[in-house]
Amino acid sequence: MKYDLLVTNGLVVDGTGLPRRRADVAILDGRIAGIGHFAASDASRVLDAEGRVVAPGIVDPHTHYDPQLTFDPYATSSCYHGVTTVVAGNCGFSIAPVKEEDRGFLSQIFTRVEDMAPDALDGIPWNFESFPEFLESRRGRLGINAAFYVGHCNIRRWVMGEDCNVREATAQEIEGMRTLVREAMEAGAAGLSSTHAPTHLDAADRPVPSRLASRDELAALVTEVGHCNRGSISYLPYSSIGGLDESDGEYLIALALASRLPVIIQGLGARSKVDAPTATWEHSRAYLERARHQGAGVYSMLMARPFDRRFSIAEGTGLYDGVPAFARLFSEAATVEARTAMLRDDAYRSEIRHAVENPNTDPARGSTLPPPHFDVLQVYAATRAENQALVGRSLADVARERGIAPMDLMIEIALSEDLAVEFVWRTETEEWKEGTHVASLHPNMIVGTSDGGAHLGRDDGAEFSSYFLRYWVREWGRWELEEAIRQLTQQPAALLGLSGRGMLLPGYAADLMIFDPDRIGPGKKEFVHDFPNGVGRWASRPEGVHATIVNGVPIVIEGRLVEGCGYPGHVVGPARPD
Repeated sequence: MKYDLLVTNGLVVDGTGLPRRRADVAILDGRIAGIGHFAASDASRVLDAEGRVVAPGIVDPHTHYDPQLTFDPYATSSCYHGVTTVVAGNCGFSIAPVKEEDRGFLSQIFTRVEDMAPDALDGIPWNFESFPEFLESRRGRLGINAAFYVGHCNIRRWVMGEDCNVREATAQEIEGMRTLVREAMEAGAAGLSSTHAPTHLDAADRPVPSRLASRDELAALVTEVGHCNRGSISYLPYSSIGGLDESDGEYLIALALASRLPVIIQGLGARSKVDAPTATWEHSRAYLERARHQGAGVYSMLMARPFDRRFSIAEGTGLYDGVPAFARLFSEAATVEARTAMLRDDAYRSEIRHAVENPNTDPARGSTLPPPHFDVLQVYAATRAENQALVGRSLADVARERGIAPMDLMIEIALSEDLAVEFVWRTETEEWKEGTHVASLHPNMIVGTSDGGAHLGRDDGAEFSSYFLRYWVREWGRWELEEAIRQLTQQPAALLGLSGRGMLLPGYAADLMIFDPDRIGPGKKEFVHDFPNGVGRWASRPEGVHATIVNGVPIVIEGRLVEGCGYPGHVVGPARPD
């Protein structure tokens, strides 16, 4: 037998949690044909993995790659970090279903909530409307594997039209939505995504459509997915931002028990998606234990990589949407000159002086997005020597030394260089590290949340897996390599029902990453202009990742896409019952 590819001499960490072993991996027809000892002459192509780990490809369960995959089939930057499967369509909105006349409506939601540039979204080839048509349009056109949730916002808009943003649905409309959900699941959807989170507003400052849904409406759609006996539910409850309240907690348990599916949320644990306080963990743990005791499959994504988000006042930022007074600076003043004038106005300075310390907590007043607090905000780049001296220091600490408000310090630094000083929001502290580690050990917590494809004007979260393997495994020693790999591969694949993926076993899909365990890390980032219409975004490249292999085809070797590798990725989804 002639194998298509042979990966030789590597340390195989197979994703089961079992200890590593030196072995070759033989690949035929996109699947693993055997693991053991093979002659190089047995294969058409050989990759030598001497001194490197051979592991399953990373399965990333929380991304927003569905728009990007239509013009970037390899999901850069995730593919460079060993990711072979992504799940898109999270947070209640997906790229389909969408009627032709509603494409602009959908695009503005992606722009506002996920910070996707409108000019980049103009590059989407809109050759689909229904969800089945969208999945069909991706078959044979993917460089990596992708699964797709169907978004509740899309379904509401399709059935209710403009009323989706202003009222609850009627019983007849809910039946129409159930039909769309059933159609999407039959076509191969990963499940349903929805949101009631108060941070999710559209470009007109309206709640996104799913936020207007009653609990009964969402429960009906979740139950419809459950009737298909496959898939999962991705959901952001109303209280996910500041800590799950009792009412939402009981509702999640009810959804999980009624559907008998995994319900995957965010916001539990130490400094999760939105920097929730570490102090919430004991409450979160008690809740998860109560859900587990009842047999309710409630899980929470855990961001095990700290924020590292850069911005300047000159360029503007959406990080302060939850601070209405300061957010006005970016929404009302479009130029550096106009922003400078506002910041030199004594009345406006008084208004914003302590605004960050007192963010909005009332959804009726707008976004409740937690802002970067000054204790984890630093100068990142500046030209004046006195500002360069502050690089890496907390603005809160410097402000205390000078006896001024941190906001005044930030503004004076910015004004001294025509607002061009770059600041960075870095949440990596000892408290964050300890709290995140404790939370990550709980079986209902899922390591992930790259948000791939979203917020690329601020940061590139595709590095989450490389960060985890460098810091949590190699440098901090909080995880053994074998269990870390299982957490990033087998566990999400199993949770999402992606059978035949997430482990290196004979008969499984040949999705692999090959990396140097002594070098792997998040590497470097650069701002590139490679999206449609020259749109710029942050892109990341890891250190120590030798290869990414999708269904037996190497698509990345030493940090570069392999020319002519084609489109080996599959549209994947939860396995259908026999």
